[in-house]
Amino acid sequence: MRYVVLEGLPAAGKSETLELLSLFFPERVTVLDELVKEVSMREKIDLFSDRERLTQALLAEAPKRRAAVEEAIGKGKLCLEESHFGVHLAYAQALEDRTFIDAYPAIGNLLPIPDVYLRLEIPIAVSLRRQQARRTPQFEVDGSTLERMLSHLHSWHTANKTTVIAVDADRRPSTFLDEVETILELPYASDQTVLEETFDVLLLLGRPASGKSEFIDFMQRCPHIQRSKQYHIAPFCVVDDFRFLWEKFEEDDLWENLGRSRLYSRPEAGNYAITDEGVWLFLIGKINAYVERLLAEANNLSHPSLIIEFSRGERHGYAEAFQYLSPRVLSRAAILYVSVSFEESWRRNLARYDVAGKDGILTHSVPREEMESTYGTDDWETLSSGPEGFVTANGVRIPYVTMHNEPESTDPVVLDARYAKALDRLYTLWRKRRAH
Repeated sequence: MRYVVLEGLPAAGKSETLELLSLFFPERVTVLDELVKEVSMREKIDLFSDRERLTQALLAEAPKRRAAVEEAIGKGKLCLEESHFGVHLAYAQALEDRTFIDAYPAIGNLLPIPDVYLRLEIPIAVSLRRQQARRTPQFEVDGSTLERMLSHLHSWHTANKTTVIAVDADRRPSTFLDEVETILELPYASDQTVLEETFDVLLLLGRPASGKSEFIDFMQRCPHIQRSKQYHIAPFCVVDDFRFLWEKFEEDDLWENLGRSRLYSRPEAGNYAITDEGVWLFLIGKINAYVERLLAEANNLSHPSLIIEFSRGERHGYAEAFQYLSPRVLSRAAILYVSVSFEESWRRNLARYDVAGKDGILTHSVPREEMESTYGTDDWETLSSGPEGFVTANGVRIPYVTMHNEPESTDPVVLDARYAKALDRLYTLWRKRRAH
């Protein structure tokens, strides 16, 4: 699980639960407060009498919340959010608020879909007592409204075919929290126990569509404890130079729209081809700058892993990239090269082309001409001296393992064996290098 939303009646313990999880698992979770409450308090909006203003404020705030969710997931953290628009819609229906009901078709899809909705269940009578005890009358909801809201919320979940896990929140707090931690796969363990045998920096290399993004997705979905022990990857963040490159494509589009010349690329076959060969070293510079910012933050890389993903070809190959990568990166790095043939890379490149999203980064596809000229040949075999070993760059010996990623598979059992074998061998080499 990467994104979970907590729901429940008022005073069910959602905020308190998330606060505790944030406190005890700061490197593994990102907590996002309830958007409706956050907006209403900041803008001083009355939840019950100023519904139209609240709806407009939520429409304006939704893109920022989506970005916050995606940022948390991109860092390899479990994103936990309090409540969701389905709950707000159910309240709007219970209060006969046509403003939000009419706006929901436009606002309902603005946020990502959670992997799971975690429902904290308490009786309405318990909710009413707890509401009085917490002394926040501006947020109190009466019993009849709660009954109607629950009925509408049940219909919403049914219509949207969501995954809901219910937890009894009317019992001993320690028992309740134990169950929540189990569901979220967040067993507590000290840093020394969990993180002592994990990579600092993993350079994830290979042709476009070789399986690098799928590798990251697999690791993001893997429970934290299992990932640390089995694959030697702690809570991690990802630096992908394709995102920096895509920014340049978008900047070129802006210049062209202003009647100016494009600087780095030209449109081709619904995508882009690179016209300025200097961009490849520029991307390495962007990686270095990004990593330096991370290292400048206190203890940012003292335990978590950093995955740096990029592809290179023969003319501007990995040897060139390594010469310009920061020594601070190289000295802490291990290389996992994901190996597929050029034709397999091209086949997967076509298969993953997202026509519906071709105007965005999700396309992540490369035109055939660009593939052949940039990635048709690959200098990895020249650099490496076998399936595993060390390459030297800037006087630094960097351990590597070449992981063959054919035939393509989406079977978790197959991927588990493939990844675990390669990463275990790589970690052995990495530890050997660190010992010297």
